[in-house]
Amino acid sequence: IAKAVSEAGTETLTQTGMMVGTPAYVSPEQAAGDVNLDGKSDQYSLACVLYEMLSGDRPFTGPTPQAIMAKRFTETAKPLRAVRNTVPEYVERAVTKALSTDAAGRFPTASMFAQALASGLATPTDTQTIPQPVVSAAKSVAVLPFANMSPDPENEYFTDGMAEELINALSKIQALRVASRTSSFAFKGKNEDISEIGRKLKVSTVLEGSVRKMGNRLRIAAQLINVADGYQLWSERFDRDVEDVFAIQDEISQAIFNALRVILSEGEKKAIERDRSVNMQAYEFYLRGRQFIHQWSRSGLEYARQMFRRAIEIDPEYALAYAGLADSCSLLYMNCDAREQNLAQGNVASRRALELGPDLAEAHLSSGLTHSLSMRFKEAEREFEFAMKLDPKLFEAVYHYGRARIAQGEFAEAAKLFERACALRPEDFQAPTFLARSYQSLGMNDESAATYRKALRLIAERLELNPDDARASQLGATIAAKIGESEAATGYARRALTINPDDPLLLYNISCMYALLGNANEALDCLEKAVDKGYGQKDWVAHDSDLDSLREMPRFRHIVEGM
Repeated sequence: IAKAVSEAGTETLTQTGMMVGTPAYVSPEQAAGDVNLDGKSDQYSLACVLYEMLSGDRPFTGPTPQAIMAKRFTETAKPLRAVRNTVPEYVERAVTKALSTDAAGRFPTASMFAQALASGLATPTDTQTIPQPVVSAAKSVAVLPFANMSPDPENEYFTDGMAEELINALSKIQALRVASRTSSFAFKGKNEDISEIGRKLKVSTVLEGSVRKMGNRLRIAAQLINVADGYQLWSERFDRDVEDVFAIQDEISQAIFNALRVILSEGEKKAIERDRSVNMQAYEFYLRGRQFIHQWSRSGLEYARQMFRRAIEIDPEYALAYAGLADSCSLLYMNCDAREQNLAQGNVASRRALELGPDLAEAHLSSGLTHSLSMRFKEAEREFEFAMKLDPKLFEAVYHYGRARIAQGEFAEAAKLFERACALRPEDFQAPTFLARSYQSLGMNDESAATYRKALRLIAERLELNPDDARASQLGATIAAKIGESEAATGYARRALTINPDDPLLLYNISCMYALLGNANEALDCLEKAVDKGYGQKDWVAHDSDLDSLREMPRFRHIVEGM
């Protein structure tokens, strides 16, 4: 510490009226001149000092103070254990979290940072505790939906599938930040300028392309564009047979890695390898299933289930299709149709997915989801953690694990998971919603309120891109009610009900909104309708604090008893 302090005194401070502090240790918000600093800024500075104490190097160095400060926004500090491998993994993870560029990605309090350093919150085997490092904005990409240039408009499932497969592969790479499918696909069919898309998605590069599929032939054109100046970093056209689609996806991924100078570890190379033995007809039905499952509606999930079943009929050894089938059954049970047969089908499919793909993260995710919905929480914990070990950036595994923890009333564990989910997918509005709920249940009211407001901002951004997103609107209604914005809450509720008035999950969330606003009759009406339409998460209702104002009412107890 003495060495760090003595050297700090020799560095040049910034000019009068600008940021005040030592460039090697200031937080990004302090470097940007923000005057409204809080304890999270101090946490970042402390992490810089700890990094230097533990490794002998500073997290960021440069020829000038300005160069050092700039690196806070453009680079990620080298992992501590890469500099000194004797540093415990849990200490590395704690320091990495405290060094998050975004203050929201750091620990909520300094005491939690201290506990993590002392292994109270993090142990070497505690895979869910610490979010992944913030990746340099210079190494970020959005994959837009490919344009369907085929004569048959129904081939759109194939072009959408191409883009999604690329997103999934790129997302497995630690050094690359990839915009989620939800965010990228919001620009489908829109003719927006690339620089504007990059600004909205907060990425430095955008991949766009087109697919023309005729019979057994494919013509795929793709180009990677630098958002800053609009220049192409790479472009290529592929004229191949349909059976070459996996090779084409690999070549496009590799071109992106080369253009952004991303170096893959051996584990990452293995993670993005594709099974080229898949029957192409089965693969096309699998892509159709993926297209429908993202609709988050009852009809979409039922169609998805049909498509995955068709893929399995053609190729009974197709592990990913079984995982897709399990997920569609589980999501139907969870959100729309709580009949036991849906959960039973999901359990059977997830077991088969594991048998065929024991090293497939998606198979363990599906198994974790079915176990958690069956309230076999120990088994669910094992499967979710295995999925996260196989693919540390698999957002859905962290997200559903967090929801399982809430269903158990384990709010401290849920908070850790949702913190990680927020770091993995910063643009997602659902994870911060559940993170705020977890903080609230832990009595961390200030952190909860701030996180709810962040979720509401993300919802507004989402609805700007996709005005018909009923999920965003329904959560917006609940969050606005929580923070006392009743007019905004009812506005979001009207918008959601206009989009999808009979959706069980939507009706449940609107019931929560009315309960929070003190409108008991409207809340009970919506809850009753949600249950009638198929909502059946009785364990979730039991722990949902949003409904506390209704619990002593006979009508509420009658509704719950009938679930």
